[in-house]
Amino acid sequence: RFDPALIVIACNTASSVALPALTRAVDVPVVGVVDSGVRAALAATRNGRIGVIGTAATVRSGGYERGLRAARADLTIVAAPCPLLVPLVEEGWIDHPVTRHVVGEYLAPLLAADIDTLILGCTHYPLLKPVLTAVAGPGVSLIDTGEATAREVAAGLPDPAAPSVRPATHRFFVSDDPARFE
Repeated sequence: RFDPALIVIACNTASSVALPALTRAVDVPVVGVVDSGVRAALAATRNGRIGVIGTAATVRSGGYERGLRAARADLTIVAAPCPLLVPLVEEGWIDHPVTRHVVGEYLAPLLAADIDTLILGCTHYPLLKPVLTAVAGPGVSLIDTGEATAREVAAGLPDPAAPSVRPATHRFFVSDDPARFE
């Protein structure tokens, strides 16, 4: 009813689980974050060993693994659900000893597998980039799926200065506490 030009499903879980159904349900292009994250990870990896962290539902869906394997069957992919990270971010414990410890526990098996690329399969996780980088080390490229999607969407949109393009409007709808969103 808002006549959007494009819908971006920015949640990794929704993109992993519901994107095909959402695409069929509307007559507007729908983009999810998984495909963009896959493309960014494929471009970043040097050794073909990619880690994926996300919510339990995102990891369980296998969306990232399917996308990566469809492009390169020879990849080693290690995925791990990280259920404590979202509450830590929402609590504001971005740089907290507990957060650093939890990140270390979650990343240990992925780092033991010698990954060189880590897909941040949850929109909360980019807020933890400094901690993730400190734990993973400089040799591991972090893939922010939201950032990768934003770049691809921006590249595909018409020039906003073009006479045929209507002025952009922004409306934000949240399914949680609006004050926390602000």
